[in-house]
Amino acid sequence: MTDMSPSPTTPGAAGARPEPAPRKGPLSFLSGALTAALLAWLSYGLSLRMVQYYALHPPHYSARIAQSIATALKTLIVGMAFLATFSFAFIGLGLLLVFVRSLVAPGSSPDAAVVDTAAVSDAQAGKPD
Repeated sequence: MTDMSPSPTTPGAAGARPEPAPRKGPLSFLSGALTAALLAWLSYGLSLRMVQYYALHPPHYSARIAQSIATALKTLIVGMAFLATFSFAFIGLGLLLVFVRSLVAPGSSPDAAVVDTAAVSDAQAGKPD
């Protein structure tokens, strides 16, 4: 039989710690902001073309229910296109602000504002670390 206990060099060993993920740098934030801005611009162009198409080609159905469904579907499709536009735009704006923040205060990271809630609750309860 083979020994199935973890060796000290395997990742599952009791004393082994997983390596932390590499930290994101300003270039990563800038490339993400530019990518989101490009996607926002492309989806804005698509949204405008959709509005123009539906304005020039309104649905014509003899049944009122079919006309109502077609109008609702058109509204839903155009709304989702503009939702994508503004979602990409706000993501790009947020990443641009994180990029500027990483340049202004290089020692701080976006994760620095996250508070360890277990340590706070232990400190409030008077428990030592």
